[in-house]
Amino acid sequence: MTSAPFESAADPHPGSAVDSRAASATASKSVAGSVVPSDLSAAPAVVGELVGERLELMEHLAGILATTGVDHGLVGPREVPRLWDRHIVNCALLAEAIPQGSRVVDVGSGAGLPGLVLAVARPDLRLDLIEPLERRVRWLNAAVAELGLDTVAIHRGKAQALWGSVSADIVTARAVARLGQLAQWCLPLVPVGGVLLAMKGGSAAQELAEDRAVVEAAGGGGLELLTFGEGLAEQPTRVVRVVRDREVAGDARPARSNRRTRAANTGGGHRPPGHGRRG
Repeated sequence: MTSAPFESAADPHPGSAVDSRAASATASKSVAGSVVPSDLSAAPAVVGELVGERLELMEHLAGILATTGVDHGLVGPREVPRLWDRHIVNCALLAEAIPQGSRVVDVGSGAGLPGLVLAVARPDLRLDLIEPLERRVRWLNAAVAELGLDTVAIHRGKAQALWGSVSADIVTARAVARLGQLAQWCLPLVPVGGVLLAMKGGSAAQELAEDRAVVEAAGGGGLELLTFGEGLAEQPTRVVRVVRDREVAGDARPARSNRRTRAANTGGGHRPPGHGRRG
């Protein structure tokens, strides 16, 4: 996979929040030529417990998110001080739900949450990151190249366009859509017996109850709400787990040929951290 360098490293957005912070910050390192802002805190101890010897690589990812991730509008500037607890730890805890050696598709990957975090935390996983917006795909490719992640492939497009061409054991999604819509988009990406892990916020139980019928109509079953990190993280990670228990007519059509599903590569939609509602 070939990747262009981060565009904003050489030409940051004039007058942006990152620009003004970086000008006055005293930082210990730079990422792809961008000064890491001083309001990015050190990694909390729990990160070391979760990723072990991959801690330095996870710190590198945090620096990328806090600099070029903000420059590209993938992370809200106000999220930088809470990047670790609210986003990276939140995503790293999801790894507990994924069996060893799984193939994972992350739909609407956006800033690589959880896709890039999982790739750093779990080198045993093979990941396909699906994202429809070209500028985000360029950023993801550059991040993957800078981090040296050889277990990740990036696809540009929507999840529905990859039905029949991308398949995995598990599909993940965070801050993409309601549970019912996710089931319709994501379950065709896994075989019968495959699993959707939908990361949700405090309203997860309510959403599960309200969308159960839609999920079941899309071929999902065995719905359960899982919680990870209680007593370990500042905010526990809530995940709705859905098993694809049957095929539904029309959900396995091959990917349609169009300009947006070229080799640069695919996903749903993604709300950048700090720019939208968490489920």
